[in-house]
Formats: sequence, structure tokens, C-alpha cells
Amino acid sequence: MRKFLSVICFFALMETVTAQQAKLNQLLYGVAYYDEYMPYERLGKDVQMMKDAGINVVRIAESTWSTMEPQDGVFDFTHIDRVLNAMHKAGIKVIIGTPTYSVPTWLVRKYPDVLAITSRGQNQYGPRQNMDITNKHFLFYAERVIRKMMEHVKDHPAIIGYQIDNETKAYNTAGPEVQKSFVEYMKKKFGALDSINKAFGLDYWSNRINSWDDFPSMVGSINASQIAEFAKFQRKLVTDYLFWQAAVVNEYKHPGQFITQNFDFEWKGYSYGIQPDVDHFAAAKALDIAGVDIYHPSQDALTGEEISFGGDVTRSMKGGKNYLLLETEAQGFPQWVPYPGQLRLQAFSHLASGANMVEYWHWHSIHNSIETYWKGLLSHDFEPNPTYDEAKTVGRDFQRLSPHLINLKITNKVAILFSNEALTAFNQFKPDGVSYNDILRPMYDALYRMNVGVDFVDPNSTNIENYKLLVVPALYAASDSLLERLNRFVKNGGHIVYTFKSGFSDQNVKVRASRQPGIISEACGIYYSQFTSPKNVSLKGDPYQAGSENNKVNTWMELITPTSAKVIAYYDHPVWGKYAAITQNNYGKGLATYIGCMISNPLMEKVLADALKKAGLWGESQQLYFPVITKQGINEQGKTVRYLFNYSATPTTIHYTFTNGRELLSDKAVTKNSTIELNSWEVKIIEE
Repeated sequence: MRKFLSVICFFALMETVTAQQAKLNQLLYGVAYYDEYMPYERLGKDVQMMKDAGINVVRIAESTWSTMEPQDGVFDFTHIDRVLNAMHKAGIKVIIGTPTYSVPTWLVRKYPDVLAITSRGQNQYGPRQNMDITNKHFLFYAERVIRKMMEHVKDHPAIIGYQIDNETKAYNTAGPEVQKSFVEYMKKKFGALDSINKAFGLDYWSNRINSWDDFPSMVGSINASQIAEFAKFQRKLVTDYLFWQAAVVNEYKHPGQFITQNFDFEWKGYSYGIQPDVDHFAAAKALDIAGVDIYHPSQDALTGEEISFGGDVTRSMKGGKNYLLLETEAQGFPQWVPYPGQLRLQAFSHLASGANMVEYWHWHSIHNSIETYWKGLLSHDFEPNPTYDEAKTVGRDFQRLSPHLINLKITNKVAILFSNEALTAFNQFKPDGVSYNDILRPMYDALYRMNVGVDFVDPNSTNIENYKLLVVPALYAASDSLLERLNRFVKNGGHIVYTFKSGFSDQNVKVRASRQPGIISEACGIYYSQFTSPKNVSLKGDPYQAGSENNKVNTWMELITPTSAKVIAYYDHPVWGKYAAITQNNYGKGLATYIGCMISNPLMEKVLADALKKAGLWGESQQLYFPVITKQGINEQGKTVRYLFNYSATPTTIHYTFTNGRELLSDKAVTKNSTIELNSWEVKIIEE
């Protein structure tokens, strides 16, 4: 354990140095490639088809521990060598993944305890990501295989970077050893049991802990404070594990090579919301470049919202720096096979959010396994298809336009304040089944549809005060210091939009014993002591002209009384009609908007549009509206690059009100106040 902690500290010191080495000088367009999965020999043919498609990077090896080490201590890197040599000869760069997210059979046979013990019992062999990332046997053999691989490949000229592990989480590990580590963590954080009992309210139902030896397993806890703290501890396990892997790899990698990781998001059949199981901002400090996997609906359901959301979160992980898209679909699920034009639209959408790489998972469809019907860029026949043919146009344009589009610098004045702690705490009580991300995503999506650029900040971010408008969904658990900081933000001229259940409990998920919403009442100019579930309730008088059908209150309602706030909307109900639903309060130099209920998506758009206008953030981009999406940034030549997307099957015409420039894809001049036609699922890129 001492060695584990020392390498974490060492790598933390190295973070600033290594990050300076991570800047890319060309756009990367790639695929994940698994030569060992192929039903017959075709490496040479694959390389040629990649070259034809403009593929200039592949990711390999991250899931092949059992191939790399078929028996304990027996190593075979043949499949890695074959691919490295073939790619280098073709001028294709390689990212190598450490193979630790799926364990080999011999390791489980030798040490069954490497399989995580969860609330449902011990995991079984078969699925990936079934191990305990803190288990001493797993860590020993994981380190050994990483070192053996790195010793073998470290000097190969094809390698530009390393991916550590894969979509890493703690996988709900909660066995006896993890529980012991949690107790030590609690001793260090709280010191005395009385402090824990008081902070967590453990006198309830005799949950009080009177001896460290009696500290119970968290698996059966019914106390939200304990559950949230254990979830925070599990997220820390992920952060520590990634720092540990990065430190090992960092011993071997050369200057100019990078370390990354493919973070993912809460999954609802596609990438949906903030990941509950990983503190992305903390874990990203282990990396030179943040990486991400973004999967999204396609065909008629393609909106770009998930692409933009995932990109904005990932760009924000390292303070606005560009990132790598390590996985997205080419064909993917059968219902996601893209319409003509959509693959291009998607690829450039990633660049518009700050990606420097677009990589498909994966090159080819697999002929057996659980993911047989997840299709790669190539189908099961390995022949060219319409998606592959379209990828060839993307590859050519990436290569040609790389100097104009690489390292796009994006600056925004609006940020969403999210919190892993608030997410965990809120989800313990889900009003009417609504989760934290069900509140956050509609707010983000509304801003996206209005073409508002967004960053993400968390409670530990040092740059919160740089923004003009903060959007704060369901900040259910928060420290006094954070809420006081947000009050100061408003007092000093910032604008803020809160939703219901913000400020409700402290950082330990202990409900504040004051009138709600607690500390932020000062800036919001309101209070309430009662709340209920709405039945046949709407907002009185259509205050935002959203249409009567959009004014229904569908989840939660706080019965708000203003002190100094202006009431924007009252409830329309024979009993609750005297209470406010939405308020605004001038506080110092700023303005605080408070939404005391779950409102419809169209109405949320209206509320946020009002906040944007009052913050002085309603500009030219807001003259356009979904399905026309525009994003912009500054390129390395200091010029503004403006993307225009049509997320629709219907062609459209827009009035271009921005600065004169050149449309890069067609190499044609564009003038201010001209007309631009966007065909179905089309993108145009203008360098002003």
C-alpha cells in the first residue's frame, strides 16, 4: 500500500510536466483494431483499407490479457508486434491500451478473490469488469502484465500514447477488504465515531456505531449519508487506481507520448448523463489528455445532444483542454446504422466540441461473442459499405483541414455546476422516480438547442467565478462553504439558475435544520417549509408564453414564499395557488432564479432564455435554433472557426449574420448577411 500511495504522489507532481507534452499536431481519425479476433488472416488488407479511408491511428490491446499472458508468467506479444509493425510501415499511429479490464481464466482459478464481492454476492467469471480493483492479487498481476507489455513495446516508433484500463469503475466492489479500507478512510476523515454518528444521524433505528470493531458493512445501509460516503469512497478507489496505472506507464513512456483513459457516462441505452461511479474531474488529473467514449442514437433520433454533452464534460475535465474521442459508433446497434451524411455530421460535431481525435469502436464486426451484433465500420463480410465509403470522405477532410481545425480553443460564459455528491444523495430519494441526470440533461439540452456554449464545473473547480451564468441542477448535498461561495457569485454580479432540492442538505446528506433552501435563501430571496407531489397542477397565467400544454407541473413542488424575490410564476391550483413556483431575486449586483418544481422541457428553455438575456448573453448564435446548431472556437492561427450543422432530414436555409470568411469544405467565400443552404444532415465549416 505504501508503494501504491507513493507512485500516486509522484505522478501528481508530474502532472504539469506531462500535460505540456500532450499537445497534438494533427487531427487523428481512427478505429479500435483487434487482429486476434479475426476469423482469417487479413492484416495487410485491413491496413490498406484503413489507408484508403484516411485512418491514421488505431487503438489496440486493451482487452487482450488472456492472449498476451495465456498462462501465469508466460507472455506472448505476437499479436501486438504484428499490428505495430504493420501500422508503422503504413504510417498509421498506434495507441496501446493496458489489458487490465478483463481478467484471464488462469488468474481467477488461481485467486478466486480477484472477482469483486458486491451487494449481490461475488461476481462470476465471464463478463468483463468483474474484478476487485483493490485486490492485492489483481494488482500484483495487473502491474506485472503492464510492465511486461511496456518493456516489450516502449521503444516502438508507431506508438503515440497509452490508454490505461477501459471505462474504469469500482464495479460495486464492497467485500470485507474493501470494507476494512473504508473504515480506515472514515477514521482518517472523521477522527472519532461520535463525529460520524452526529454527522450521519446514526441514532436512527439503532444504527449508531459505538466501536470501530462494530463498524458495519455498507452493503445493507439504509442511511443516505453512509451510502453517499461509501459511493464517494468507491469513486476515490477509481481515481487512485488510475493514478497507480498511470504512474506505472509513466516509467516507460517517452517524451511526447501521452496517457489517456476512455471515460464514459451514465448509460440509458446510450451515453446519457454524469457518471455516478467516477469522479471524472479528479481522475482526469492522472492523464495527459482526457479521453471519452460517446455513444448516441442515430437515424431519425440523431440530435447531436449526446455528442455535445459528452464533449463539453470531457473538455471541462482538464480546464478547457482538447480531448480524444476514443470510442463512438460507426454502425453500432442495428437501429443506429447511419443515414447518408450522418457519419460526417457526427465526426465534425465532435471536433466542434473540442475533440482532436475521432475513433470508432471498432474497425470490424465480430463473428462471435456477446457483441456479435454491434457492427464496426466494416460489417461481417469485411467489404466496403456505404458507412465505410462515407468514412473515406471524413478521413480526407480531416487530413486536408487539420491545420485549421486542430486544437480548437473554446471559451464559454455559461457553465453547469454538477456534483457527484449531490447526484448520489439526490438519487437516494428520487422524487417520483426522477433522477439527478433527468434534471441536468433537460437543462443542458435546452441550452444546446438555443446554441449556447456550455462548460462544466464541479464544487472543487477554481474557475467558477469566471462565468457570467451558472446553471445549478438539484444541488441536493453541498457544504456551507460552497453555498456561501455561490451567494458571493451572485452578489458580485453573477447570474444563477437553481432547481428544486438545491441547498437542502449539507455535504454529509444531513438535511439542514433551517427554512429551506437554507443558505441560498439569502441570494434567492425565498423560503419554504413544505413540498408535495403535484396532481392537476400547472403554472398560472402562462408567464413565459410557453403555451398552456407546456405549463403543467409534473414532478415535485415546493410551496415557496418570497421574502425579497419577484414571483415569476405561481401554481395554478385551488389550494396551492398562493405559493410561488418560479422566482427571481436581485442580490447585490447579480440575479438568482429559483425553479421550485419539475417543469416541461419547452418551459425550461424559456426560463433559461430569460436568464441568458438578463445576463447579457443573448447574441447572434441565438438567432439560430435546433435543428440548426452552431459552435465556434479559435484555431491555432487565431481565427474563429464556426461550425454550422443541420440535424434534420429537411434541407434548410439560414441567414448568415457572422463575419466574412471561407467555407473550408468547399473552399468558397462566405460573406456577412448572405444566405447559406444546409442540406439534410449537412455540416459547413467557416473560418472567419
